[in-house]
Amino acid sequence: MSNSTAKIHFNDNGTPISEQFDDIYFSNSDGLKESHYVFLQHNQLPERWQAWPSSKTFHIAETGFGTGLNFLATWSAWLTSGAYKAGVKLSFTSFEKYPLSKADLIKAHAVWPDLNALTSELDQSYPEQLTKDTQFILADGAIELNIIFGDVNDRISQLAFSTENKVDAWFLDGFAPSKNPEMWTQHLFNNMARLAAKNASVATFTAAGFVRRGLIEAGFDMKKAKGFGYKRDMICGVIA
Repeated sequence: MSNSTAKIHFNDNGTPISEQFDDIYFSNSDGLKESHYVFLQHNQLPERWQAWPSSKTFHIAETGFGTGLNFLATWSAWLTSGAYKAGVKLSFTSFEKYPLSKADLIKAHAVWPDLNALTSELDQSYPEQLTKDTQFILADGAIELNIIFGDVNDRISQLAFSTENKVDAWFLDGFAPSKNPEMWTQHLFNNMARLAAKNASVATFTAAGFVRRGLIEAGFDMKKAKGFGYKRDMICGVIA
């Protein structure tokens, strides 16, 4: 097995914990609810989707695919949105340096029985071991998921999206800045701004001062919001 595989174990709640970063993949209390709150609500996705032109794909990009929780939460919300019914396509680009093995992914997905129809479709098409950039076409062609393999700071500078396919919403995730400082760089923030569409938004669970300042320096207007659960603050914003 490749040494780039995520090394994880599961706690008593069924939550996967990274041994590389000594951090949980999602909240012990309600990871799915946190994903909705931080990334969907604070990127204002349900409202924006309602007004999205039917000829235009909506593009989300994320740092850290992990268990795919943010993608699954988005997919679930997308299916109930007017945009999906109107025929708008969703494109989701996610970076991952240490992908989960298929067996670990399936085990992690078991804690969200409500998402069973979606997790089984993703799990079926997921390779035993993800070792290169991989594209998944899901939901009868309505959703395109691209997982970009490798270090986000290396890979993001190589990316160029066409004007029509720039990023409409950023999910700035990954392990906490205190556990994984190498990810949260000015280089990353600058490239997020470079790849952002007009009116692009960004949301992240962290309120670390250097992250907020770095995003502002890159060209985003940022503000604090109440964090999920016991977390005091998070930040979100739009491209200036």
